[in-house]
Amino acid sequence: MYTLGIDVGSSSVKSSLVNVETGKCVASAFFPKTEAKITAVNPGWAEQDPESWWENMKLSIASVMSESGVSAAEVKAVGISYQMHGLVCVDKNHSVLRPSIIWCDSRAVPYGQKAFEAIGRERCLQHMLNSPGNFTASKLAWVKDNEPEVYEKIYKIMLPGDYIAMRMTGEICTTVSGLSEGMFWDFKEGRLADVLLDYYGIDRSLIPDIRPTFSDQGRIKADVAAELGLKEGTPITYRAGDQPNNALSLNVFNPGEIASTAGTSGVVYGVNGTVNYDPQSRVNTFAHVNHTAGQTRLGVLLCINGTGILNSWIKRNVAPEGISYNEMNTLASKAPIGSAGVSILPFGNGAERMLENREINCSIRGLNFNTHGKHHIVRAAQEGIVFSFKYGIDIMEQMGIPVKVIHAGHANMFLSSIFRDTLAGITGATIELFDTDGAVGAAKGAGIGAGIYSDHNEAFATLEKLDVIEPNVAKKQEYQDAYQAWKHRLEKSMAN
Repeated sequence: MYTLGIDVGSSSVKSSLVNVETGKCVASAFFPKTEAKITAVNPGWAEQDPESWWENMKLSIASVMSESGVSAAEVKAVGISYQMHGLVCVDKNHSVLRPSIIWCDSRAVPYGQKAFEAIGRERCLQHMLNSPGNFTASKLAWVKDNEPEVYEKIYKIMLPGDYIAMRMTGEICTTVSGLSEGMFWDFKEGRLADVLLDYYGIDRSLIPDIRPTFSDQGRIKADVAAELGLKEGTPITYRAGDQPNNALSLNVFNPGEIASTAGTSGVVYGVNGTVNYDPQSRVNTFAHVNHTAGQTRLGVLLCINGTGILNSWIKRNVAPEGISYNEMNTLASKAPIGSAGVSILPFGNGAERMLENREINCSIRGLNFNTHGKHHIVRAAQEGIVFSFKYGIDIMEQMGIPVKVIHAGHANMFLSSIFRDTLAGITGATIELFDTDGAVGAAKGAGIGAGIYSDHNEAFATLEKLDVIEPNVAKKQEYQDAYQAWKHRLEKSMAN
């Protein structure tokens, strides 16, 4: 018996097939093999053709089914993870009306900011727990104003995962978690966010039906089953945005549990058991995968734009030519904790929500030409990334989320011992590294939704823990001193 997980990203679409009995991934594949095309007609825009997601999904499913040798009848359920905040518009024939406006498109920023001011900061945060920002509702408001001929034809709007599910089953539905990531959900009232829909003049009929995150959300049609090489009637039993799904993949379900990623950008995602928000709206709060009317489970998402992208920039422009990332880590280890006074503010990849949407750019502080070398700069880059995580984690702790254990995949920046040791040392948290990814998580989510697993504990009982990093208590003060120096420079920069 197997479950299939599909992860629809902006770079590629990945599929993974998981053996239910062993919990192991038996095959996985992603397409395209080079980064998927993102169209930018104007500066700040980012669009993708939903048909490209479908075609790449077909290729990835065909590959895993061929590689595994598993028959279609053995695949009992499908789960979908997807890039968050995208907007897909379809007409009554389920035809796409325009390219999807994806998560990194910033055209709707002025719409969200104007709504935040007009509705009122406190009212927005009390009801939606976030600023309307650049989320899906604001993207739809942009379409309404700028492409009225498109808006008039819209039958339903969807998130990317909803679209893939629609193509498979012919049914259009979404989840509370999905609605919350688009700013369509009112947590105070427990229903659609009338406060924002009324402000934007959005017709409620455009919002899909709501299904539980773990439930039968439709079954694969006969013609689609033939196209995909799957069995007719196979149910889709789980869907979630990429960050809630990443947390699920790491078995993060309960208050105080934390998931983190550190790829191009960095994310810390913590589960809160009470309805709460940051008064300065420096983090995002969405319904987690197991949030229900009777059980509050909110995902508090901290995002740092300049994580792995800073480390790769240092590799290309500062480190010795041809050096590997492992060799960079060895070079950085020659510098002491605190990089002998060098601090790097890692904010050179756009405006940072954590800094109240300021764009302060990346800067190197404390550099002395007579005493500092490449090893200090390489280490300071990694420390700067970690310290930005700590700055955001402090915000999360103020919201009532104690950070004691951080779950992460064994990938990207978490492959660096300096990064891991610094993060554990400055937060005081134990870091646990696991062998998993989003598509595998979606497959296990499907198993939960189909009732194959009794609960998440059974689904993730076989999750393989690769490493545990405990805080170095003896070096706690060194980490604290380095962080305080970095924080002082950050706050001074923000004040200018």
